[in-house]
Amino acid sequence: MSRKNKFTFMLMVLIGIGIIWYSMRNVKLSVLIHDFFSLNPFWLIIAFACICVYLLIEAIITKVLVSNRVAAFTFKDALRVPLVEQLFNGITPFSSGGQPGQLVVMLQTGVDGGRASSVLLMKFVVYQAMIVVNFFISLLIGFHYVATKMHYLSLFVLFGFLIHFFVIVGLLMIMYWPSFTKRITQILFRPVKWFVKDERYDRLRVTLLEKIDNLYEESIRIGRQPKLMLKVVLLTFFQLGFYYLIPYFIMLALGYDNANIFMVTSLHIMIVMIISLFPIPGGSGGAEFSFESLFKSYITSNSKLVLAMILWRILTYYFGMVVGAAALLIKPDKVNDSHNKVSPKK
Repeated sequence: MSRKNKFTFMLMVLIGIGIIWYSMRNVKLSVLIHDFFSLNPFWLIIAFACICVYLLIEAIITKVLVSNRVAAFTFKDALRVPLVEQLFNGITPFSSGGQPGQLVVMLQTGVDGGRASSVLLMKFVVYQAMIVVNFFISLLIGFHYVATKMHYLSLFVLFGFLIHFFVIVGLLMIMYWPSFTKRITQILFRPVKWFVKDERYDRLRVTLLEKIDNLYEESIRIGRQPKLMLKVVLLTFFQLGFYYLIPYFIMLALGYDNANIFMVTSLHIMIVMIISLFPIPGGSGGAEFSFESLFKSYITSNSKLVLAMILWRILTYYFGMVVGAAALLIKPDKVNDSHNKVSPKK
């Protein structure tokens, strides 16, 4: 990890500590400590298991997609991919560093750059599609509650949905209408020329068009393998399910046994969507505010609400960054992509 990334990592930790301290301004530390030691450890362990399973399933997805072409790709290296992704998602605005971070990890193992990019793009397409599907379900269940209780947050929710929806539309256009997409992309990309030198502009434009071609070719290849695609879609759906359930188990740990699993999960899906709109790494500030705003009607104790928010952020944000930093220290296994290709299954 570079010096800049280390600095950003420490900065985000300090910002998190500052936000937690601010959230505790009306809560006595003694009460918070009492609530912590009153937690049901069983449900807290289940919540922790959810984030672990979330990361393990993504590693399985990576292994499935890469091993379909490179037989010697190990599960250890597949596991490093989502862990490093968590780190760079957490320290970059709009989680923009996650994809490059994954690419670097895969290149370290010896996977061909073009193949690695194609796999990551396909994984991203499926992931975004499942986010939209889950979010649409959550709108049907919990949007009325958000619109009634906090109409100002409902605007963020809808805006977040539209952004993700248009991302999916754009990706589907690349997959099924690449020629038109490339023409539109070149038109929309022209303003970049005003801000960068011609040489850099041409290099960026070529790279962008190559990525469109890579995604199209990968979609065609996987499209010929419906069983593989269905497997990745189902794994991604369940992966997100474990992630979205974390606040529900935290509420059970706090003693809120009557929590509605569907409503709590739907609210968490909306929070994740709202977080994606904030440019600050990890959505810091916006994430905590959204959580407290949406769950204060369910968690009536102010100290327990703050404790739930702290536990949620530790599990869904800081844990990922810590294990991601540790994953960078693990030496990758090496594969020779040119000699370990697996013929695609028909």
